[in-house]
Amino acid sequence: MAQIMSGNEAIARGAYEAGVVFASGYPGTPSTEILENVVKYKSDIYCEWSPNEKVAFEAAAAAACAGARAIVTMKHVGMNVAADPLVTLGYIGAEGGFVVCVADDPGMHSSQNEQDSRHYARLAKIPMFEPSDSAEAKGFLAKAIEVSEKYKTPVMLRLATRISHSRSIVETADRVDSKKNIGFEKNPARFITVPGYARQMRVKLEERLGELTKEANCTPINKIEMQDKKLGIITSSISYQYVKEVWPKASVFKLGMVYPFPDDLFRKFAGSVEKVLVVEELDNFIEEHIRSLGIACAGREFVPGIGELSVEILSQAKAKLQGKTVPTIAKAKYAEQLPVRRPVLCAGCPHRGVFHILTKHDIVVTGDIGCYSLGALKPLERLDIILCMGGGISMAHGLDKAGEPKKVVGMVGDSTFFHSGITGLLDIVYNKGRSTIIVVDNRTTAMTGHQDHPGTGRTLMDEKTFEISIIEVAKACGIKRTFTINPYETAESEKIILAELEADEPSLIVSKATCPLREKKPVGKLRMIDFELCKNCGQCLKLGCPAIDGSGEKPVINKLLCSGCGLCEQVCKFDAISCESDDGEAIV
Repeated sequence: MAQIMSGNEAIARGAYEAGVVFASGYPGTPSTEILENVVKYKSDIYCEWSPNEKVAFEAAAAAACAGARAIVTMKHVGMNVAADPLVTLGYIGAEGGFVVCVADDPGMHSSQNEQDSRHYARLAKIPMFEPSDSAEAKGFLAKAIEVSEKYKTPVMLRLATRISHSRSIVETADRVDSKKNIGFEKNPARFITVPGYARQMRVKLEERLGELTKEANCTPINKIEMQDKKLGIITSSISYQYVKEVWPKASVFKLGMVYPFPDDLFRKFAGSVEKVLVVEELDNFIEEHIRSLGIACAGREFVPGIGELSVEILSQAKAKLQGKTVPTIAKAKYAEQLPVRRPVLCAGCPHRGVFHILTKHDIVVTGDIGCYSLGALKPLERLDIILCMGGGISMAHGLDKAGEPKKVVGMVGDSTFFHSGITGLLDIVYNKGRSTIIVVDNRTTAMTGHQDHPGTGRTLMDEKTFEISIIEVAKACGIKRTFTINPYETAESEKIILAELEADEPSLIVSKATCPLREKKPVGKLRMIDFELCKNCGQCLKLGCPAIDGSGEKPVINKLLCSGCGLCEQVCKFDAISCESDDGEAIV
């Protein structure tokens, strides 16, 4: 049956049809929806949100080593977290089919960096597949399972934002009966990676890579489409779609299995055309290798390596290649009259109260990855550095120990705390740091769409489970000073935060209030501004609440956006803001 699916939905369907029984991951755009769709098949597939990508990878890898078909999902920066087990699993291999689904984010739509995950396949010496649409996403998942079991290797399947989130027609099929005897078989020489065994594994890894290279040279998913022989284009993934539109008559070598490299096919294709152009998104991964084979080719000098490619960008590349005038890319006319809308914390966001308090103090605030990253932007501007998941805690300690003269506050979210914040907290305690850590706990993984985590008390499969306490974890790490605040009560919260800034030992404060968007109801009663009492001082506007409109003579609260958090009422010195009515039901 034909259905229209996104790439992520197709991966989930492919996992179901291929007989996968175990799926794990950590949410991260653009990969999140894979597991959110896998859970629809929970009667056949066990699935979970793991605390982080490394844990997710290790759990799925263990399932595969016991003979189960398994997948693990993550975005490109999550691949960095899982890199340790990835490289070593290349030595061990897999018994059941094991596929690592990693989604890159060219253009950094929702990421702190732009990296090319293809390098990880070469580093780990394992095969990688790249689909160019949703149908291939489903089909390549099944193919990856097949190759994984045939060669007893982990396989990577690389997506990009446009593949993950674009929709196309997919033909569905029934689930394959993958009834294998799941059970781990003791074999130290196969599974124990101490040096004595690992040295032999290393030799076998290279032998397997040679066999996989033969596979790459004969697999039908690496296909040559011969047309005009004046130009031959080597490409893969979403770039293939753009190439077919910009160069409809060119010969194309479309890579579906991008690693190991199909050198025989590269030579065959290059020998069949007059000129070779490599079109790939991000790094010149394929181009460099083709040049190393002694094959002359064009690539990076015409095709940019920063950001997403598009038909317009490749049209420019085509003009450069032909020595013609390069066309300019016209701006979208529909956006010309729209006002600039800066990214801001949502109306009623509990993080706003904490940031407002911190703006009053001359301190350094180390931030982290999450909704609260928006606290770095105007008008709050109360984050000073953001590096990576968990870095909000570890970098606070580093600044403290480096002798930073100002007080240092480390900020991290609840999901990020469980992801990679605990080890940083241990570092602070063990090495006698003095940082104040604030965990902004909005009871969910909000930035990626409200997924559960170890602190919410529910699993991906919607089962009730043990709710891990951030405070108790902090105490177990050795933090003696722990506090929980309500960020909507600014006076009491500021009193506690100020006291901890002055403390000569580390402390952890949990700012605990549910994300209003998840609850889909107001925090409290809606507010209004009395024009007669308002002195137009602008204090309410400094909160950066999108519900407060400051474009007129005096600020106005848009009751369609107001969430009733009451922060504006608390910062107003002239009692000009009050409750509008009894509407609204509190969620805190």
